[in-house]
Amino acid sequence: MSLPYFISRRISKNKTGSFSTVINKIAVVSIAVALAALICTFMILRGFEDTIKQKIYSFSGHLIISKYTLSTSFENSSIVVEDSLMDGLRALPGVDYLQTYAYKAGLLKTNDEVQGVILKGLDRSFDTSAFTMHMVDGHFPRFPEEGYGTEVALSTKIANYLSLKVGDEVLVFFIQNPPRYRNLKITGIYETGLEDFDEKVILGDINLVRRINGWGENTIGGIEIFLDDPETMDDAEGMVFDETSSDLYVDKVSDKYVQIFDWLRLLNRNVVIFFSLVLFVAAFNMVSILLILIMERTHMIGVLKSLGAANGLLRRIFFFNGLGLIVRGVFWGNLLGLSFCWIQDKYKVIPLDPANYYMNHVPIQFDPMAVILLNLFVVLMTAFALFIPLSVISRINPIKSIRFD
Repeated sequence: MSLPYFISRRISKNKTGSFSTVINKIAVVSIAVALAALICTFMILRGFEDTIKQKIYSFSGHLIISKYTLSTSFENSSIVVEDSLMDGLRALPGVDYLQTYAYKAGLLKTNDEVQGVILKGLDRSFDTSAFTMHMVDGHFPRFPEEGYGTEVALSTKIANYLSLKVGDEVLVFFIQNPPRYRNLKITGIYETGLEDFDEKVILGDINLVRRINGWGENTIGGIEIFLDDPETMDDAEGMVFDETSSDLYVDKVSDKYVQIFDWLRLLNRNVVIFFSLVLFVAAFNMVSILLILIMERTHMIGVLKSLGAANGLLRRIFFFNGLGLIVRGVFWGNLLGLSFCWIQDKYKVIPLDPANYYMNHVPIQFDPMAVILLNLFVVLMTAFALFIPLSVISRINPIKSIRFD
């Protein structure tokens, strides 16, 4: 055991209730609270970002292929899709699977209310397992192999407004010439928390849209492409664009719902500011506390200097002392932060208003690598800050310090 480390351990073992003990506890608590706050912030942000993105991806895919049009209508221009196009898209690297869709505007009518909606027609390739997280009642509509299905899923907001529930039948009028209507059966209620979907979209069979529009079986409104890794969306957009014809438009979902993704980027920026402020406060606390500990041990420093101890040896003594406080603070910070995140993830103790936050509880996304990097960054920054008060040691005069009381 080296001499600086030995002396550091001896001076850190103060009597209970002494001034040094109180200061040491304050140092440990300040680092623990700072690290716990950072861990919770990062995990909540990751959970928040991941939850919102997964909701959008499960509803619209990562890339959307539609026909070029100058119309601002909710309804799609038709695309006659061929097997060669679908096979070529599936063969692209990074593509997980495809699904076709078509939109049709209509009016849901009950005895008391009328509500404008957009019927999103889907086929049997739709990944119902990924959408299960949004179903709050009933089941996803089942689509027959032949003909068209009349089962639909409504959002909670539409169902509440029209006083509808699973098992009810509702009349939908499609605005066209001549007007058409169908009697639909509600088999499921979903809720994404995203107004763009919940306020107007109902889910049904694409063959129903084809029948209403008079389309053939190979005619669709567009193609939604799901990727293995959403981070490759920019590269995949270029490859898909090269694969499609000139009359088709390829759009990233992050561009289609740009206001939501811009909002998430703004949150990331705010977290960086919060991280900087918390780290600054933690480092400032360590500087202040180590200065106090050095001032309290001024007499000891003077005695050691009079015995021939060099400034480097004395700096290492207090560096080890400060490092010990940092390690203890990091331990308790991890315990506090991870425990809180585990409790929130398991028991959902902190609720949220879905109308404002797109979800009904604070989400948690565990990221071990982020936790490790946070720990390393906090330890390195606070340890680096220790060198500021350590420079005071070289200015202490041994004769004056021995007389110091």
